Amino acid sequence: MLKDMKVIQMRFLFLLRAIEQMKYVIARELGVTLGPDTSARTNGSVGGEITKRLVRMAEEQLTGQYRLQ
Repeated sequence: MLKDMKVIQMRFLFLLRAIEQMKYVIARELGVTLGPDTSARTNGSVGGEITKRLVRMAEEQLTGQYRLQ
């Protein structure tokens, strides 16, 4: 049980780092400098793009899984 929790924690931390990295990649692509001096609207555009890409990735995975069946 403890081993399972460790695995879950490790995966969670990996995913947090991946999303954090994705945030900076997308910000760079959009020409946005993230930070407290940037407007909420501008920072929010990065969050919106992250959401779009994560949804697209999930849809592609689901589509791929359904094709296999």
